[in-house]
Amino acid sequence: MIRMTGMKKSPALHLICGLPESGKTTFAKELEQTFNAVRLSPDEWLHRLGFNFYDEVARAKVEGLQWELAQMLLRRGDDVILENGFWSKEERDGYRDVANGIGVTTKIHFLDVPMAELKSRIARRNQERAADTPEVDPASLDEWATMFEPPAEDELGR
Repeated sequence: MIRMTGMKKSPALHLICGLPESGKTTFAKELEQTFNAVRLSPDEWLHRLGFNFYDEVARAKVEGLQWELAQMLLRRGDDVILENGFWSKEERDGYRDVANGIGVTTKIHFLDVPMAELKSRIARRNQERAADTPEVDPASLDEWATMFEPPAEDELGR
């Protein structure tokens, strides 16, 4: 008779959703420890590779490579955390559909921070920033907020 103890749980894909300075990296690092997960941060990779954080072509390539790696890790049974920001429902749905296709759950973690607090954090970050942290134009936040589609309740509870 075969006894199965310590059954491994189904892996999860964690999508960290929020605008700049909403706390995505801090939250993702907490999840990383809690779930012994693999955390993939486009900003960290862009920095390590020497790319400008605002180079959209480089960002798309890094995010694409991270997504390929994430799928391989999920198939292996590892939890994966992606810090892309996931500004659109279409993007979140696309990742969720692929994850469902390989048999893993997707959890969206929405960091909903008021605009005034985000601007305050950006100002503080720009003053105290380290060499590996890009300066963020606070005026850009207003533009980005118009492009951001917050997840609806049904997206968060799936």
